[in-house]
Amino acid sequence: MPIRRNPAIVRFSRDHHFGLLLVWKIREGFRRSIEAERISLYVTKFFENELVPHFRDEEENLFARLPEDDKMRLQAENDHKKLNELIEHLMNNGNDEIMLSEFADLLEKHIRFEERELFNFIQESLTAAELAEIESAHAPAKCSTDSEWKDVFWN
Repeated sequence: MPIRRNPAIVRFSRDHHFGLLLVWKIREGFRRSIEAERISLYVTKFFENELVPHFRDEEENLFARLPEDDKMRLQAENDHKKLNELIEHLMNNGNDEIMLSEFADLLEKHIRFEERELFNFIQESLTAAELAEIESAHAPAKCSTDSEWKDVFWN
């Protein structure tokens, strides 16, 4: 049965579509025996253009509305921190297939956690007024990285 998402959180879920597509592209690159460095270049650009703003939006507009010691908030923030650390490693060592694979696995796990648990908890916990504030603060989902990227290794 599909999850009924509050309109305030729908846009975050749409962003997640692009994150899951990134996971697929990484895995497709491996399946096609694409050099890790080529995949890393795309992943780091995508991270900077798409995930950094998305993480900031989540942290400022969703997570900040939960208590600082909330278990799910801490898990989501810790995932963001780990993903940032993996990207830093990739930026310094672009040919690391193990780190790319670890990044893809963690990103997928993180998105599934947010979609299946955290977002449900948030939409059940917040007031209608808080959800309306979130809806007006979040930018619409888009993915500009693909339109400007020339090395389409996943096709």
